[in-house]
Amino acid sequence: MRGDTIYALSSAPGRAGVAVVRVSGANAAAAVQALTRRPAPAPRKAVLTRFFEASGAAIDSGLLLFFPAPASFTGEDMAEFQVHGGRAVVEAILSALAAAGLRPAEPGEFTRRAVENGKLDLTQAEAVADLVNAETEAQRRQALRQYDGRLSDLYEGWRTELIRAGAWAEAAIDFSDEELPAGTLARTKEAVAEILSQIQGHLSDAGRGELLREGLHLTVIGPPNAGKSSLVNALAQRDVAIVAETAGTTRDVIEVRMDLGGYAVILADTAGLREASEAVEAEGVRRALARAESADLTLLVLDGSSADPLAGLPASRADLTVWNKSDLPSPAKRDGLAISLKTGDGLDALIAAITVKVRDRLEAPSEAPTLTRKRHRHALEDAARSLEAALATPSDRPELLAEDLRLALRALGRITGRVDVEDLLDVVFRDFCIGK
Repeated sequence: MRGDTIYALSSAPGRAGVAVVRVSGANAAAAVQALTRRPAPAPRKAVLTRFFEASGAAIDSGLLLFFPAPASFTGEDMAEFQVHGGRAVVEAILSALAAAGLRPAEPGEFTRRAVENGKLDLTQAEAVADLVNAETEAQRRQALRQYDGRLSDLYEGWRTELIRAGAWAEAAIDFSDEELPAGTLARTKEAVAEILSQIQGHLSDAGRGELLREGLHLTVIGPPNAGKSSLVNALAQRDVAIVAETAGTTRDVIEVRMDLGGYAVILADTAGLREASEAVEAEGVRRALARAESADLTLLVLDGSSADPLAGLPASRADLTVWNKSDLPSPAKRDGLAISLKTGDGLDALIAAITVKVRDRLEAPSEAPTLTRKRHRHALEDAARSLEAALATPSDRPELLAEDLRLALRALGRITGRVDVEDLLDVVFRDFCIGK
């Protein structure tokens, strides 16, 4: 355990309500004594008490809870002060803690201590950050599953099986002069092949977990004046793009984050696709086509009142086609959804259709946990390469097989923090908020 004791404001003060200040470390009980002039209360029992400055002047009355080690979030002694949320009250509490010798927590330090003290593994620590930053229902559900240990259970299960398989390879090295059971290395390779197959299946998830966590990119494309910017504003429910009758108004990619049916979506408006007459518009068209190519989903908006809506339109892929201006006569055949952004007709059906596309792209076909970070993916790819090398090892070289299995175990251990944890902690916790 660390020797210093830290504090953090875990909920922001406001004009009304409660501010929560947490303390963790070996001197948490002493901090309670300094601020309340009484010993720490019974574990996990809320008591009403008065809080005092170092000079003895009263600060506020509030609730106090104490969580002795190791039965706390960090695995250290922890205290929680619940006080009135006014800024003056909070500032006085923090000043009193500083006067008692405590220092402010760094971003993610509470969760980092939980990892260092064995209360959480790295995947669960990352889930804490994801829960704090969750913007949509789907992100919250995924983060909670990870916090509950679904990912770590999966990876530790593979790690346990590899340790068992590797034991036979190690035995072939250590007891080369002994008579080992027939087919020892063959059984080892059978187990390795099964684990490799499971890892490869886990990797071939089309990036669902990462997209769900970071946001799916949905790009709107189409010819000028088809209604792209109006549609983006309607989906975002606010004016994020300029709407004008002048063709070529949108010159660059405009992005907006939104919650669509409980999923995080990064919606992009783009320049109208046509043969550009000048350099700036040509660059806008180039960027629009590039964004459509890299997007997770593409929505093509066409003018349903045009006699030739596809005239001059560069070839581009589209996951969904939308015909705008359904309130006007349609000289062309409309193959897709028809809407009118002027009257709002068909907009609800379009939102429902987009939501289905997003859900199909993000939701896994089973309840198996999904990858949520590139860090996990890179480690699993390293493990898979080592396992492939192990399977290709000649049967008379058990030392090479054992080394490849060690490398695979080390790669799996990097995900949960079972190895090389000090090298990973700064990366994992650098984006945490203060107080977690």
